[in-house]
Amino acid sequence: MKKVISVRAKFIKACIHAMASNHLIGPEIQTGRLQRRLVEPEWKCPEGYRMSDINMRHFRMEWLSPEQEEGTQVVLQLHGGGYVNRLRNIYRDFAVKYSGMAGGMSVLSVDYRVAPEHPYPAALLDAIEAYQWLLELGYDGEQIIVVGDSAGGGLTLALSMWLRDQDMTLPGKLVLMSPWTDLTASGVSYEENYERDPMFGGTRDSMIYQGVYPGEHDPMDPYISPLFGNFRGLPPMLFQAGSIEMLRSDAEMAAGKARQAGCLVSLTIYPEMFHVFQMGLDHFPESQAAWEEVRQFIET
Repeated sequence: MKKVISVRAKFIKACIHAMASNHLIGPEIQTGRLQRRLVEPEWKCPEGYRMSDINMRHFRMEWLSPEQEEGTQVVLQLHGGGYVNRLRNIYRDFAVKYSGMAGGMSVLSVDYRVAPEHPYPAALLDAIEAYQWLLELGYDGEQIIVVGDSAGGGLTLALSMWLRDQDMTLPGKLVLMSPWTDLTASGVSYEENYERDPMFGGTRDSMIYQGVYPGEHDPMDPYISPLFGNFRGLPPMLFQAGSIEMLRSDAEMAAGKARQAGCLVSLTIYPEMFHVFQMGLDHFPESQAAWEEVRQFIET
């Protein structure tokens, strides 16, 4: 029996499909070219929060902190965008959501370098530097929660694998929303949802098939496609994905390998949901439920 979803979720899904299937604007969205050109309005920091810019040698970061901060944890956010798009306003909104959890937490959002100008390993090197910055600030690894969606979810896993391989202190938890863990597109959902995915379906010309991030490197390198890596010893992790997205298998297979490696894993597939539906924030019930699951995972 097909899962009944909220009216608002149906409307948003229909809007995404309409834009992605438009022969003029669709390819621009699916390849990320439109997002790269898009000029957003200035983001206004909500009352009760402070935002600071941090300039690193090759990239920049944003530090969001609540005025009333009682928690001891910190969030490191690695945004999505197919490794070709920079930090957008929606991730500043994500930062506010994360900051309100666990008694109030600061959130470090990394505006890492992106392809094609900066292919692998630029994004990973920037994520490593951001993590080390938090350690130098005085946070213990266990206090750091690394979160990411889509490409940022894959980058979160790649960062954790790199830290483990270097015998460095690992983060306390990982939150992975529709993580892009397999840049070879080998999972069954790439075919099963080829006609159902409202964002990437119906074409082989989208960023998930024509990704430029690997550059001259093997896309099966675990630091590029963490699915092909060893999950041994990684922190507890929460996977979320939508049932109709082509990247669903990326979450399912990675979660399965993590369980086999003895990791603590939670995986939720949200019926009839699309890629990173959590961008709906509080605007429809399914997104609200996903954010509540994230809150419980972080606070437990």
